[in-house]
Amino acid sequence: LAQGVIVRTGGSTAFGKIAMQLGETHPETSFQRGLRDFSKLLVRITAILVIAIFVINMAIGRPLIDAVLFSLAVAVGLTPELLPAIVTISLATGAKRMAQKSVLVRRLVAIEDFGNISVLYTDKTGTLTEGRISFLAATEPGGAPSSEVLLLGLLCSDIVMEHGAPTGGSPLDQALWASPEAAAQPTADWARLDAAAFDYTRRRMSVLTSGPDSRRLLVTKGAPESVLDVCVGVEPAVKEALDREFEAGHRVVAVATRQADGQQHIGPEDEHDLTLAGFITFVDPPKADAPAALARLAGLGVEVKIVTGDNERVARKVCADLGVPVGRILTGSDLEGLPDDELTAAIPGVSIFARVAPDQKSRIIRLTRAAGVDVGYMGDGVNDAVALHDADVGISVDTATDVAKDAADILLLKKDLGTLADGVVEGRRVFANTIKYILMATSSNFGNMFSAAGASAFLKFLPMLPSQILLNNLLYDTSQTTIPTDRVDPELLERPSHWDTRFIRRFMTYFGPISSLFDFATFGVMLWVFHAGESLFQTGWFVESLATQTLVIFVIRTRRVPFFKSRPSRTQLVATCACAGAGVLIPYIGPLARLFGFTPLPASFLAIVVLFVAVYLTLAEMGKARFFRPEVDGGRPLARAHRPAHRRVHRLASRWSH
Repeated sequence: LAQGVIVRTGGSTAFGKIAMQLGETHPETSFQRGLRDFSKLLVRITAILVIAIFVINMAIGRPLIDAVLFSLAVAVGLTPELLPAIVTISLATGAKRMAQKSVLVRRLVAIEDFGNISVLYTDKTGTLTEGRISFLAATEPGGAPSSEVLLLGLLCSDIVMEHGAPTGGSPLDQALWASPEAAAQPTADWARLDAAAFDYTRRRMSVLTSGPDSRRLLVTKGAPESVLDVCVGVEPAVKEALDREFEAGHRVVAVATRQADGQQHIGPEDEHDLTLAGFITFVDPPKADAPAALARLAGLGVEVKIVTGDNERVARKVCADLGVPVGRILTGSDLEGLPDDELTAAIPGVSIFARVAPDQKSRIIRLTRAAGVDVGYMGDGVNDAVALHDADVGISVDTATDVAKDAADILLLKKDLGTLADGVVEGRRVFANTIKYILMATSSNFGNMFSAAGASAFLKFLPMLPSQILLNNLLYDTSQTTIPTDRVDPELLERPSHWDTRFIRRFMTYFGPISSLFDFATFGVMLWVFHAGESLFQTGWFVESLATQTLVIFVIRTRRVPFFKSRPSRTQLVATCACAGAGVLIPYIGPLARLFGFTPLPASFLAIVVLFVAVYLTLAEMGKARFFRPEVDGGRPLARAHRPAHRRVHRLASRWSH
């Protein structure tokens, strides 16, 4: 039987505080912010056009019901109503492809943010190193091997023997107990009486233990600098020897003791006036494939920053062995003295955060995100859960603790930066295909509806019936459902890209009028060449508008000039051409033609449509080359150049300018 005293419950406990923070609403990601801003833009433009068209129709004396129906049809035509479906299909397709690359997606919306991360915070253990920590040596302060220090290190741990096998404890304790030298130590002769558990403030733990002679001993083990702070009589040569271990890249824990005869219980307040017993060193070699993975992430524009609980010199040594340039290093104690504004300014130049506590990890991530940078965080422990929740994309591994996996958005089946890089590329592919639909839908729809507004001002009849507008929109959207299957040019995957509502607005207002030019040319041909009545006019514009707005996807889907240097997917090619062909055939299919009010078109007009499409695609191609030209035109850049990964703005235009 045992008795216990409950001192904290629920949200007052350490686990309770973590659970409460994880229960908060997930922070809005940059993709969600961009989608919201784009929706606001679309609502404003739609409202302006619909009101203008309604007023024009009423001003020229059309019946109220016709004016209302036509205005509503224009609103539907302008809205990219397939956007939710396109996004969902893109995300589902991306999740499937990522699963094939050992990347599991727990939250679909995180896929696009995964591709857009500019900074990745990660621990070095198991990511840059093998993650197989091995006991190296137990030494006295002077450097001589010591079995007594090894025994004290074994006694001061959270390891529990179950069925003769050690379980629990930290990775360092597990490595120590798994060493061949540990088996020879008389740990069974000692009894553990009490303990002061490890915490990230003290960075040490203590046990009260009783030996064979019944003497009681307080044993403290932890981070060397933390243990040395509560020791007396430490020689300067000891710190020099410790520095050499750090410079060699070894992980070191210090062990200190004090006689505790007569004590029944211990707490952190008893950790004073200790005598340094020695050091226990461990080794965790760097991964052989880590340099290649880091180089690939750097090539993708992802800056990797190390956030570790280890000593800063150990982290520096690992980075040096991997060939990673090391900038400024900040420790947990440095962070405590920095206000938020100073830390925000310092973060871009820092490559290693060492000896940091869990709450400091979350602070770093929040401040980085507040500066407008998309942040990924990779962790696998309970203390990583809040940081995983606070990041744009929380990344964990399938061997992580349950709390960490629940807080993560992405799970890697391999704790490997190479696998993570595969996921980043796939996330960018999904985002690129989503943006293709946005750019094409908004520019084409804006052009068509602008044409409708203009035609309403001088025609005595509606330029296209509401039912025809909706059919046009249906065929057009059907062709776009294949966009998630499209290929993406490699150059579009090289750098992070983000929503830029201003860029989308410029693109829409730049390419939309180009489409309208051919709409108005069609109006002129129908009225002055073919002397078309209402039905023939509406049929002619239906065919021309559908052909131009569906086929222009081959121009807009790629940055390359000419566009045929980039091959679309076979599915998209077939679907786009089929929908354009269906628009041509429907006026010749009796029942459908009568249902929608179409009239068969003269063959000569179809020849003119073919000519218009060819000229339109050529003009759109020329416009694209000018729009994305990096030089300044008239004092205003037509496309923004890419900016460094740590800067606030990483815009969609920078992606296309590459």
